[in-house]
Amino acid sequence: MTTISILVLSACSEGTTNEDAADDNKGTIEMGQISWEENIAVTNMWKILLEEEGYEVNFHLLDIATQMSSLENDELDISPEIWLPVQDAEYKTQYEDTVNFSEETWYDNAKVGLVVPSYMEDINSIEDLNDHKEDLDQKITGFDAGAGTMLVVEDVIEEYGLDYELTASSEPAMLTELEKSIDNEEDIVVPLWNPHRVFSELDLKYLDDPQNAFGEAEKIHHATRQGFDEDYPEIDQWMKNWKMDDDQINELMSYVSEAEEEDEEPTEGAENWIDENQELVDEWLEK
Repeated sequence: MTTISILVLSACSEGTTNEDAADDNKGTIEMGQISWEENIAVTNMWKILLEEEGYEVNFHLLDIATQMSSLENDELDISPEIWLPVQDAEYKTQYEDTVNFSEETWYDNAKVGLVVPSYMEDINSIEDLNDHKEDLDQKITGFDAGAGTMLVVEDVIEEYGLDYELTASSEPAMLTELEKSIDNEEDIVVPLWNPHRVFSELDLKYLDDPQNAFGEAEKIHHATRQGFDEDYPEIDQWMKNWKMDDDQINELMSYVSEAEEEDEEPTEGAENWIDENQELVDEWLEK
């Protein structure tokens, strides 16, 4: 969930209010994006939906820490993926007075943990890791350094007394390393989460977490800058109406991934999914 892309963003007071929007659209929405597969899928879905309703949508590829700061400074309108109560708890605590965190959730069955290939039969719990640290080079292969999950993994290492180093890269780099290790039947441990298409493509297992360091099932919320609900009340309500189950989010990710594999824009995959789920999205948009 890191390559951090720092973009120069226009202040919302200058670029995203209805008064300043061009006559032929309702305004410009500055949306945070992260290079996680589910995030790419849902942001492109919302881009299609909002542009069909007359808005312009700009993406800003930023890590979650930078998105929180940008929301606080009115440089972003929406950050669509906040994991609570555990993974992004640190950001909620830090910004709860300056950023609006939705009470509503759009996905209620999220899971996070340490994952290994199923052929690693001797490692079934986080407690087993120290007994096999040489086989794993004392390394947990991670993704974005600023991601809430990466911060939780650092806590897990401390809580379980693991003699391991957590390495940071990016989600694509982590998945490439995971796939390469499986191709060679080598040992590897990574932090992963549901929803994620990789569980349907690779034979993986979560390690038991007897200390419950990762918490129970996570829920995914969204966050907006203060005042967004007043500037864009209909979008604010649409985001609150947004709900997806396992089948819906997995199918959306598959459509977007297939489009990218065919050198198409992710929006094409998202648009195909919307066409097949029009009744659902009409409920979100109260049509």
